[in-house]
This record gives sequence, structure tokens and C-alpha cells, in this order.
Amino acid sequence: MTRLPPTRLPPVRAADHDAPPTVHDVARVAGVSLSTVSNVLNHPQRVKVATRQRVESAVAELGFVRNQNARALVVGATHTIGLVVFDLRNSLFVDIASGAQRAARARRYSLQLGSSESDVEQEAEHLAFFDSSRVSGVLLAPMYEAAESVERLRRHGHPVVIVNHEPSRTDACCVLVDNREAGRIATGHLINRGARRIAVVVGRRDYQPVSHRLEGVARAAAEAAEAVEAAEAVQVMELDIEGLEVGAGIIAADRIADLGSEDRPDAVLAVTDLLAMAIINRLTALGIRVPQDMLVMGCDHNTAAWGGAIPLSSVSLSGETLGEHAIELLVEEIEKPGDHVHRTMTVAPTLMARESTLGRAIAGPSASESS
Repeated sequence: MTRLPPTRLPPVRAADHDAPPTVHDVARVAGVSLSTVSNVLNHPQRVKVATRQRVESAVAELGFVRNQNARALVVGATHTIGLVVFDLRNSLFVDIASGAQRAARARRYSLQLGSSESDVEQEAEHLAFFDSSRVSGVLLAPMYEAAESVERLRRHGHPVVIVNHEPSRTDACCVLVDNREAGRIATGHLINRGARRIAVVVGRRDYQPVSHRLEGVARAAAEAAEAVEAAEAVQVMELDIEGLEVGAGIIAADRIADLGSEDRPDAVLAVTDLLAMAIINRLTALGIRVPQDMLVMGCDHNTAAWGGAIPLSSVSLSGETLGEHAIELLVEEIEKPGDHVHRTMTVAPTLMARESTLGRAIAGPSASESS
């Protein structure tokens, strides 16, 4: 019997499907160079359509997923943008995030969201995390100045755009809604609906948007004073409370209801919609009809406060537009840092008149309303 020599078997290797596909695999299947694959993934506008489609087909066929961590180590950043908002319970910040995400996706960036839940320490933690994660840039929608965190991000090479807050420094782009105009529009609407004694319910004067809305209220009252006789002058009284939540609105409504009939206002402007809706519910429970006895209006277009029986008048702050413009400025700075010039974009608010102010009207000043 002839003995055959032992057969040498190739070394055992893990099945191909156990190892994730790499850019080398994509290049091999697509029949292109590694640099072409890199351009398709990072700068698709530089690649011919036919070649890009071939690479994208190879990516889909192989199920290739880019290793963002590895890419960050090589290029110093991910293709990711961080967004930190003050409080997602306010739909303004939800709208900002929605607009930013849509605009980021259109530019082939991913968006990572963090909510500070009205806590400045948590806000700083989110910003520190994005700094360590090597994001390409950061959007920040705060209620307070965050100069230290912004300076650290910029020092580490992360562009920052501030949203809905006018910073004291000018070394970053900023996208604002005109909160002074929001206060002016809201007050002007109440005056044009016949209000002559307006109670402005104020919480958190230390929040910049609130303080700016109060400046707009004063401007509208001054404009009305110039347009009417002294006997028809508009009186504005400020009612200070603690906080901007529902409980604070109930307290404000009780204080308004306790006033005598001669001192009671004929309209209430709350600096936020949550306050306004709580005031409507409480006044109604106390037998004061809205809008027949008293007009009530909010000022920040928070849809979370629109679930009551009486639809609330407010001012739209165009949150989605804020988010879109912020991404536009940030990506410009990320991709063309040498040509970028910091600037501020301002979005105009618009009146959203509903039943809480439209149920009655008294002849008043002829000043035109903004809409």
C-alpha cells in the first residue's frame, strides 16, 4: 500500500462575515482607489456621479459602516455636530433641533442632541462631552452666558454657533429670534384688541429672552401712548412671580383675581405660553371668562401649552428656521475656516392670534398689528 504524504491544510480563518468590511473592501468591489472611496464618503461633490454611484453600491452590497472613532483619530474630528439646548420641554428647543437635524442631514452631517434640562452644570457636562468626542462643531441654545465653555471648545478647534441668546462676545456666530419684537408684537396685538390695562406676568427676568420681551412690551406701550389721547392711555403693570411653570401661572391668576374690579386688568400677557395657559385655566375656574372678561396671551409659541379648551394666542419664534440657519453658519465655518467671517443672523417673530384674544374687541388705537 502506498502511503500518501500528509495533506497541508491552510490555516483556519474566521469567516469573512465575522469581520466588518473595510474601505479596502469597498475600493476592491467598486474598482476604484482608496482616495476615491474617501472622497465619496467625505466630499461626494468632488466625484463624478457614475463613480460615486459605483462606490455607494459597493457600500450597500458590503454593508460597510464607517468607523467614526478611527476617522476622528486620523482627521481630528468626526462628521458629527453636537447640539445642546436648555430644555426640551419647551417646543421652541424641539423646533430648533428639528430644523438643525434636517439641515445637517442635507449636508451629510449627523446631529447629536443633549438637553441640559434647565441646569447650567448639566449644560457644561454636555459641552465637555462633545469636546472630548471630537465633534466637528457645536450648536448651543442656552439661557445664560456660557463664555468659558465656548472658549474651551473654540480653543480645541471646535467651531460654535450660539442660538437664541445674544452673547457678550463676538468671536462666534449667532442666530437670534428678535425677542424684543416678540414682546412688542404681543403687546400691540392686545392693544389693538381693545386692552387698556395690561398685566404682564414676569418670571425669570435673569433669562435674556424674557428681559428682551419686556423691553418690547415697554416699546409697544410707548408707541400706543403717542397714538391716542391721554384719557385712552394704556396702562401696563408688571406682576413678578417665581418661575415659568404651571404652578407659577396659577399663583399669578389668583393674584389677578384678588384685585378689585377697578384695578383688575382687561388683558394678561405672560412671558411664556406655559404661564399663559395656566392663567387661563385658573381664571376660568374662578369664574373669570377668557376672552370675554379678560384677554390672555403667551409669548413663546410653546405647543406643549396648547392643550386647553381655549386656544392660546402667542408669538411664533420660528425655531426650525433658527436651527437651519445655525447649521448653515456652522458648516460654513467647519468647511471653509479661512474664508469664514463671524456674523449674527436675526429671525423675525410672527403673531399667532387664537381664541384667547379674538373673542372680543374694543375700539382702540389705530396702530397696525404685526402678523
